Amino acid sequence: MFVIGLVAFAIASLAGGLAQDPVLLIAARVVQGAGAAVVAPAALSLITTGFPEGAERTRAIGLYGAVSSVGFVAGQVLGGVLVEFTSWRAVFLVNVPVGLIAAALSPAVLGHPDRAAAAKNKIRLDVRGALLITGAVTLVVFAVSQGVVLGWTSPLVIAAAATAATAAAVFMKAETRHPQPLIRPSLLHRKGLRDGTTLAFLLGLWNGGEMLVLSLYLQQVLHESPLLTGLIIAPQGVVGFAAGVIGPRLAGKMGVRRLLVLTAACAAAGFLVLTQLPAAGYSPVLFVVTLIGFGTAGTALGSTVLASRGMADADQGLVGGMINTSRQIGAAVGAALLPAVAVSVSGGIGVSGDRAAMFAAALAALAATAVAWRAARPVPARAAT
Repeated sequence: MFVIGLVAFAIASLAGGLAQDPVLLIAARVVQGAGAAVVAPAALSLITTGFPEGAERTRAIGLYGAVSSVGFVAGQVLGGVLVEFTSWRAVFLVNVPVGLIAAALSPAVLGHPDRAAAAKNKIRLDVRGALLITGAVTLVVFAVSQGVVLGWTSPLVIAAAATAATAAAVFMKAETRHPQPLIRPSLLHRKGLRDGTTLAFLLGLWNGGEMLVLSLYLQQVLHESPLLTGLIIAPQGVVGFAAGVIGPRLAGKMGVRRLLVLTAACAAAGFLVLTQLPAAGYSPVLFVVTLIGFGTAGTALGSTVLASRGMADADQGLVGGMINTSRQIGAAVGAALLPAVAVSVSGGIGVSGDRAAMFAAALAALAATAVAWRAARPVPARAAT
């Protein structure tokens, strides 16, 4: 699945780079998203099943996060370079050789799959569940993004939100009846998995929305170039790399749950500082993205460790999928919600709206801090009956 996802992502990138009309470009982005959705949980599952639970697995997850942060920095800077000096098409085309080379090297690095075992464990795809949850998420994003345009009391927005809630409820009911559901309802009773996926959702919300709003602020309010925009945001990824390296050591000393409280609180503090974004000129306030980078990477590490702890190897792929899906859903909601907040406050392009969006991101980080704080509290023993 890992290799299939890489190849699909590479082919979709080629199609996007060569697209001559918006329909093909959007279709290519959809396939890109599908490829990435296959690769991310598969990669995480390879890590969680390849290392025993404990300090060794935590270090591996930390390194995974650190490498992801390097990719984040490279994408920001390289994307700015390509857009400024070549064309937006290069942002797509550069993925093609990377994806194909990674796919070609994967069998040698990861080994060949056990086809006999795979043949014995045939999987019945939960198509209905996939369609229901995809529809629910799509409608939520639509409702959030259109609420500021049409009004939150618009019949279309209310209908989208109500239909999304109905689809989500039907999805949960359907999962109890499918022999191989996308999410086994019994797993939702595990507190670590619930807390981990909730934190991943909140992390995705603030991270996905923040990156979009900050990029637009730097280019539309401060009138910076795409290259300089990437360079200003890049320290967030550099510090994220450091957090991925030292995070496992901190987790070993203070515990994963306390680490989550610290990192989520750091992200919240960073966003509160960004509510003072300058209306003109570069300000040291922007350097606080490093604090957000530490909080984001540390929360990603902790939420993954928390969710995968105590899970059987057979369930690690599902855990990786739930963590990645929660984060991506959060990112989709954040990318719709935070710009909507900015537009509703400023009425268009303006620093007041961007400040409000940063405050909304701070609220998400504060909610994550509360979840982590609750998870860190010792569970009192139940009185004997």
